[in-house]
Amino acid sequence: MPVVQRLLTPLRYPAPIAKPSEIEIAVLIPCYNEEHAIAAVVRGFRTALPRARIYLYDNNSQDRTVAFGRAAGAIIRHEGLQGKGNVVARMFADVDADVYLLVDGDDTYEPGDAPRLVEYLIEHRLDLVNGRRHGNHERRGHSFGNELFNSITGWVFGSRFEDMLSGYKVFSRRFVKSFPAFATGFEIETELTVHALRLRMPVAELPTAYRNRPAGSASKLHTVRDGVRILRAIFSLIKGERPLAFFTAVFVALALLSIALATPVALTFFETGLVPRLPTAVMSMGLMLLGFLSLTCGFVLDTVSRGRVEMKRLHYLNLPAPGEGTD
Repeated sequence: MPVVQRLLTPLRYPAPIAKPSEIEIAVLIPCYNEEHAIAAVVRGFRTALPRARIYLYDNNSQDRTVAFGRAAGAIIRHEGLQGKGNVVARMFADVDADVYLLVDGDDTYEPGDAPRLVEYLIEHRLDLVNGRRHGNHERRGHSFGNELFNSITGWVFGSRFEDMLSGYKVFSRRFVKSFPAFATGFEIETELTVHALRLRMPVAELPTAYRNRPAGSASKLHTVRDGVRILRAIFSLIKGERPLAFFTAVFVALALLSIALATPVALTFFETGLVPRLPTAVMSMGLMLLGFLSLTCGFVLDTVSRGRVEMKRLHYLNLPAPGEGTD
């Protein structure tokens, strides 16, 4: 049976799901100045997921994005705070559905892949299916940054994604309604990924087609500026979610610097019995004290972080799994 037809028919679930119900799908499109692409995006997802509600959240566009999106059949909403992260936070707060599909409005992702991603999430009862881009036409700087950020995040939080910065993602309701959303810009993808990894959610990554933007459309991603923001967000998440590892690294750096400064002072003292470079000795001692203070902060904040994760996990577990009926 074709995938789209399967999505149009009542879905069957294995036990122990007692009351199967029709899955409500919401397609969420954050958009800023995409008049050359938005109509094709909306029409594509209306064809691929005909029973889904398609929301276009306009982020202060100065062109005809809203008019073209409305004409194509999207539900128009607005978010005044500039930045993709602000738009995603508003969408997650406002929209109620069983499954959420988040996609950029630049027509670089293939709508025809949507039924496969949605179906995979439902059948395997996952909380996130990430669309891994192939046929990637990103600029060289974007590709390098994507690989770097994936490597850092995978090393710290666990390597479960190869393309965490993809703008094509499918979420369960319990993911969306347990996501705190602090990011304001393009670093939102990093925050989404870390949320799933930190709570050990069931996730998957499937290949999806990726193509060039249509003629006349320009990328809103600035390689250096947004790359720095994403890198800063990663380190902020490491500090907040892995404080013991972060402050231990600070301790090691300060301790090594202190030892490097203290070594010649100690050698001189053993040879002559004098400490001619007293300021260096004082600085070395101060750096070592700061290092141990950092390590102490790491232990304290690690306990706080564990409590925060436990509370988020309990809230997440109170929400139904994908496709699970409620009384």
